[in-house]
Amino acid sequence: MSLQQIARSVSKPLVFVVVLAAVFASVGVLTGGAQTPERRIKNKVSPTYPELARKMNLSGVVRLEVTVAPNGIVKDTKVIGGNPILVNAATDAVKKWRFEAASDESTQVVEFKFDPSAN
Repeated sequence: MSLQQIARSVSKPLVFVVVLAAVFASVGVLTGGAQTPERRIKNKVSPTYPELARKMNLSGVVRLEVTVAPNGIVKDTKVIGGNPILVNAATDAVKKWRFEAASDESTQVVEFKFDPSAN
């Protein structure tokens, strides 16, 4: 069997798997299932624009998954994406946020946009 024949025989099942994964991800199967409803933010702290990022004229978006305890305090953060130079500033800020109290722990995604021209 030639390399072209192998590539053809593998490409169709591979495309199917990629499409199937995209469909499942879009409905939440691969991303953890049902999302918890977002809780209202009582106290929001803006991130400090990092000096190194300012010197580099760096902009970007940082996305964090935030786990909030029932009492409204941020319990945990997980970086979903963003420039490593900007991530620490976003994480430090969101840890100071306070949410309204709820009966259970909740998780939501928070997005920070860093733009040197806005500062």
